Amino acid sequence: MQEGNRKAILAALLANAGIAVAKFGGWTVTGAASMLAEGVHSVADTCNQALLLWGGAAAKREPTEEHPFGFARERYFWSFVVALVIFALGGLFAMYEGIHKLLDPHDVTNPEIAAGILLLGIVLEGFSFRTAVVEGRRSKGTRSWWSFIRDTKNPELPVVLLEDLGALLGLVVALAGVGLAAWTGDSRYDAIGSITIGVLLCAFAIVLAVEMRSLLIGEAASADDRSAIRSALAAGGRIERVIHMRTQHFGPTTLLVALKVHFAQGLSVEELAREIDAAEERIRERVPAATMIFIEPDVYRPPAREDDAAAS
Repeated sequence: MQEGNRKAILAALLANAGIAVAKFGGWTVTGAASMLAEGVHSVADTCNQALLLWGGAAAKREPTEEHPFGFARERYFWSFVVALVIFALGGLFAMYEGIHKLLDPHDVTNPEIAAGILLLGIVLEGFSFRTAVVEGRRSKGTRSWWSFIRDTKNPELPVVLLEDLGALLGLVVALAGVGLAAWTGDSRYDAIGSITIGVLLCAFAIVLAVEMRSLLIGEAASADDRSAIRSALAAGGRIERVIHMRTQHFGPTTLLVALKVHFAQGLSVEELAREIDAAEERIRERVPAATMIFIEPDVYRPPAREDDAAAS
């Protein structure tokens, strides 16, 4: 795991742990449903950051006979688990608590305490979100944030970014719900705030789950990396054609590259072996993530045309 990722995760973990304690304290004093929903949300987020750190550590394990390609996908698996935790423990619980309070309403007491805790939470979450944004900008380049979340092979930063954004929006909603409930004397606003937080968290969780599922199943290298691999092969001069190429990310910095290549005729076995070794070295220079490269020499056979097939 890159140091920037770890920094963003640790900032989020510390912020969420502190906010969770404050929110539960505020809930015991005020009885606000949105405060309880936010407290559970912060506990879920704290657990999620711990899961991300665990996934990063587990991914570093050396390959074994049973897992010869290593454990890099641990980072994708635990990021997918995080999405499920946000959905179940954060989103569904918040909606349940809001619906429960709609059916059995009770007044919010000491709303000023709830407002103070929520404002403190906004400050702490804002710090965590800013850290994630700074680290994310180093990775996303000129891409939009949405494109970065959709295309990146790095699972931790999108998780932390969406978690922190969801937490900030949830705090604003909770503050609005508690404020309106205190101002109007109608506790239904607090309940609606809790339901809104739940819907918001479920939406973010679904986006994360879809993206992490795609990474977990296995995504190909980016178009730029595939182009760089082809350029590296062409630079050798003894490779006449790439018959086909298959790539798959096992982790952000672990890329499998499988190639079937047509080499120039007349090469001896020793010369062919040297050409393959040189091609692998050129690929690794241009695409450092390509840690596993398999090149199979073959003969290119043009596909038969339909009219030729019909004549035969």
